[in-house]
Amino acid sequence: MKELLFQEFEEVSAKQWKQKIQYDLKGADYNEQLITHTSAGIDIKPFYTAEDISDLPQIENAANWNICEKIYVTSPAEALRKAHYKIEKGSNAIWLIFPEADIVLEELLPKLSNNVTWYLQPLFLDPDFCQKLKSFSETQPSAYLLLDVVGKLARSGNFFHNIHSDFEMLQEILQHTRNFKSVLSINAGLYHNAGATIPQQLAYALGHFSEYANRFPEEPQLKVSYQLAIGSDYFQEIAKIRALRWLHRSLAKEFGLPEDCHIIAEPGKRNKTLYDYNVNLLRTTTESMSAILGGADSICNLPYDALYHKDNEFGDRIARNQLLVMRHEAYFGKVGNVADGSYYIETLTRQLAELALDIFKNVENAGGILQQLKDGIIQKKIKQSAAEEQERFNTGDLVLIGTNKYENPQDRMKDDLELFPFLKRKPRKTLIEPILERRLSEEYEQKRLENESEKPGNDD
Repeated sequence: MKELLFQEFEEVSAKQWKQKIQYDLKGADYNEQLITHTSAGIDIKPFYTAEDISDLPQIENAANWNICEKIYVTSPAEALRKAHYKIEKGSNAIWLIFPEADIVLEELLPKLSNNVTWYLQPLFLDPDFCQKLKSFSETQPSAYLLLDVVGKLARSGNFFHNIHSDFEMLQEILQHTRNFKSVLSINAGLYHNAGATIPQQLAYALGHFSEYANRFPEEPQLKVSYQLAIGSDYFQEIAKIRALRWLHRSLAKEFGLPEDCHIIAEPGKRNKTLYDYNVNLLRTTTESMSAILGGADSICNLPYDALYHKDNEFGDRIARNQLLVMRHEAYFGKVGNVADGSYYIETLTRQLAELALDIFKNVENAGGILQQLKDGIIQKKIKQSAAEEQERFNTGDLVLIGTNKYENPQDRMKDDLELFPFLKRKPRKTLIEPILERRLSEEYEQKRLENESEKPGNDD
């Protein structure tokens, strides 16, 4: 019956569609009116057909993604309380961040549930500390250690100790933590938040992986996870995650390493705003949707007030509920591989992967990511991309609702700041120029804060 139905309609080629569109444009230029040029270097067409895709990559995305929340561990008892509470409220992945090595792990780890996914991220490099995590990884079916020496250098301009000590320590840690699902976690979110294009983000993430694969050839089961920041371009961000899986699989195969990878995604900070902050809810909703449909394994949502409020239950609750609604009410937790067969997304996936691969090859041919960071090439490239995006925001071509369009001049924020929401500069000696995260609206917001007068109704 289905075949008979389709036989009633003649097949229409892409050429015929384009001719029809050009006719309807009544002389207007097709390329000027309907082709969208992106910062990634991709031209978006008004329509896509099966003629645009061939030899599709097989990208498996399971439906059972995790709702993840972060906890900064300063007290074992408080961290345990928060973890139990978040799990009770619906989260099934917890990201524990350890700022110091003096935490008494024996008071925390044995009491954690083994029914959720655990991410453990020390903000330091200490083999003895990681050795203490060994028993935890042996009892947990889904536990990940998040370490990124290259990411530490890129973000801060310095290694934890020095290049030789860091990689020696990392090798020692790898030998004692093989029960973790992965130990190395490549933080590509830094590049997004600093203003890099999507192909740059993907290429530099691959650069991290290549560096680790070359330095640890004796680890035949070397597995990695990736931390991604998700932006506002809905379809390109879906394709970004899919392209990363495809690229990682291809590169891992060349090294003879496991071809699967684990992806943790969270909304980026680049487009988040201080004024009209409720719009951040809309941004994080669509960005989380991109992460889900792109096939991220865990989604760690960003609270709408994270820029200016300290950690608080209301902001965390709203962020968690956004994901719960998508899982249970929008049924995004029921179907995997949602984007398969979409001509547009499949084409974007291939185009982003090809652009990223070109950048990655250039980085590798120039000595690898560490050499490129040392030479300042990557910093320069990201600054160029960030400056172009900033110019689009400044001129109004890139719109942030409530900030550079439809702003509310009566909005006041000066008295609500619990955190400093702008780029912090701490002059210090560094090996390389650090890559700095900076939001698009920072300069605009600083001027508004300076010009805030008394609230309406209090004027004399």
